[in-house]
Amino acid sequence: MQQYDNNYDTKGRFASYWHQINEMQKLKPSKILEIGIGNGFIHNYFKNKGLKISTLDISKELNPDYVGSVLSMPFEDKQFDVCLCCEVLEHLPFTEFTKALQEIQRVSRNAVLSLPNASYYLVIQTKTTANTFSKIVSFPKIFNRVYKFDGEHYWEIGKKGYLLNKIKRIIKENGFSIEKCYRLFEMPYHNFFILSKT
Repeated sequence: MQQYDNNYDTKGRFASYWHQINEMQKLKPSKILEIGIGNGFIHNYFKNKGLKISTLDISKELNPDYVGSVLSMPFEDKQFDVCLCCEVLEHLPFTEFTKALQEIQRVSRNAVLSLPNASYYLVIQTKTTANTFSKIVSFPKIFNRVYKFDGEHYWEIGKKGYLLNKIKRIIKENGFSIEKCYRLFEMPYHNFFILSKT
């Protein structure tokens, strides 16, 4: 399994792990599929909690339970209660985004996704003695040139041609309702989508 890396596992990324765990627990799943095992943190957390979690990754070096692609998963229809797919789909050409969503929708009843959001943003935070109010206001990079493959990501939300409304429309067109869509206050680069089947 991948080694823990201080350059990868930043404070913001651990905040993202917390949100992944929190959103998954709210859904009370019995069977979880994690697409993209990464460093194994999420898998190990849920496994230690006694939940049934399976992992799928294209890389056999990461020792997932199943080696394969999100575009053609070796699972039966509705085999999982929730599919967790965080910071994965941008590693595929955007032309394959629809196919990936269709496969996720096929094998699971709900999904928790996160995708990179490169939009400019403004953070607003107000604190009182009792509460903290936080909000992120996004500003798309609409004047950028068309985004090109950078060696890792084929596309990112907020880059020209990949505005958030377009991503949401495609998600809805492929059988999901968007229950929640938000950027993480602690890691605005991660945009979460909590999805259920329509």
